[in-house]
Amino acid sequence: MSTATDAPKTADAPRRGTKAPAGERVADWADGRLGIYSLAKANMRKIFPDHWSFLLGEICLYSFIIIILTGVYLTLFFVPSMAEVEYHGPFKPMQGIMMTEAYASALDINFEVRGGLLVRQIHHWAALIFVVGIFCHMFRVFFTGAFRKPREINWLFGFLLLVLAVFTGLTGYSLPDDALSGIGIRFMEGAILAVPIVGTYLQMFIFGGEFPGHDIIPRFFVAHVLLLPGIMLGLVVAHLILIVYHKHTHYAGPGRTNENVVGPPLLPVYIAKAGGFFFLVFGVIAAIAATVTINPIWVMGPYRPDQVSTDAQPDWYLGFSEGLVRMMPGLEWVLPGGYTLNFGLLVPLAVFPGLLVAIGAYPFFEAWVNRDPREHHIAQRPRNAPTRTAFGMAWLTAFGVTMLAGGNDVWAVNFNLSINAITWFCRIGFFVLPPIAFVLTRRICLGLQRRDRDKVLHGRESGIIKRLPHGEFIEVHEPLPQDKLYTLTAHDQLKPYEIGPETDENGVRRKVGPLERARARVSRGYYGDHGQIPKPTREEYKEITSGHEHH
Repeated sequence: MSTATDAPKTADAPRRGTKAPAGERVADWADGRLGIYSLAKANMRKIFPDHWSFLLGEICLYSFIIIILTGVYLTLFFVPSMAEVEYHGPFKPMQGIMMTEAYASALDINFEVRGGLLVRQIHHWAALIFVVGIFCHMFRVFFTGAFRKPREINWLFGFLLLVLAVFTGLTGYSLPDDALSGIGIRFMEGAILAVPIVGTYLQMFIFGGEFPGHDIIPRFFVAHVLLLPGIMLGLVVAHLILIVYHKHTHYAGPGRTNENVVGPPLLPVYIAKAGGFFFLVFGVIAAIAATVTINPIWVMGPYRPDQVSTDAQPDWYLGFSEGLVRMMPGLEWVLPGGYTLNFGLLVPLAVFPGLLVAIGAYPFFEAWVNRDPREHHIAQRPRNAPTRTAFGMAWLTAFGVTMLAGGNDVWAVNFNLSINAITWFCRIGFFVLPPIAFVLTRRICLGLQRRDRDKVLHGRESGIIKRLPHGEFIEVHEPLPQDKLYTLTAHDQLKPYEIGPETDENGVRRKVGPLERARARVSRGYYGDHGQIPKPTREEYKEITSGHEHH
């Protein structure tokens, strides 16, 4: 005869006849359907490396959240219509002036909606800081090599976010239909018309007729409020998911390898720091918005196609497109049949995406050069990748020249300079200064590598002068601590790609294409004798440290 026994009660099980608290019952119900407990257990203690440069990405995320929050508020009061109305609002200088409903509603947001002016200023400043944050964050990733396998796709997500942020900003500051934004739309229309064959068709399709038409503001509104932010939100989520999946890169140091992650856990340390930093970013943006006015549309007045301001400037992230157009001479070809090719706009229109695509495609170019199949989770010091760092500085130099050209009239007026001299300086500098920046940056990086090599082999200078028995005076060098030695020598040094022998083991000549030869030449430039300084070997270190008494 067998007897049945009850399973022992666990400490967590509720006693018979007692009722669990309502919050616990709701949590159990949700967990039974969503698996929240297991998900939290697997991810809440995830490790995140700690470094100040990682805050650049957080600034982007928090600025994006602020943009969404303030944008929702502004959408409630903005009227995206180009219908003409006579203004009778509280801003007396504009009373009785004909303007579009979009501009009239923008004035109402500034002067009638409670907190409207502050919210609008926060929205605009957060947008500028968002693009600045993406720009700086991407170059942090670029200069440290954090885009290498397995993070190439995440790099593309960040690149697409940068491009979409630029066009979202363009559609955003064009919505008020003030004089400055109208000039920007007119500039865009001229660039569209410069496209051969299909330019006029594109212009008619986008504007819905002859410029300015009646559809561009409503269409920009849909793109700015729904289309572009929706795509960006999806990219942000995908970007964060890949960061969690691949884990964050961390800088070389004791105990840090490609197989581990060193840093505080997500809960409670990282969440607390991230939450505090969000409110810090929000507070700084709000303080800037409350004290520094940006885009005062009530000063500009409504847009009129026959009125153009001399010092009209776009937001900073589109300044280099303006500069490309101002640098380009006004060349035109009139083809048989009366068709005109406007190279003054066509060439800058081709260079503009080229500068952007160079950023997005670089990780794949470097992977093609080095043919390195390994995963990389250790961030590099920029000096240890001299050629890549030099390319980045050359790009930034070209970008700076175009920004200078984009404000040539402002520079000329404020500094009493010749606008023609500034324009010619930028035309020449766009081709001359980037190669100079490339050579100087590469030599500086190699010099820093040599200094690191000397510090590893000879230690650091102590400032103590010692006289040797034979009368020579030397400075005593102190050996570096082990953690410093590890940091200076932990980076990888790839060997140049070699094509190999021209013939195989049977004496048959191998077919080597021009692409492979180009890969070998570029690889020698990256990783050959002139592209990096060899790290000190263990034998060199032992010989130096044991062979010289003053070391």
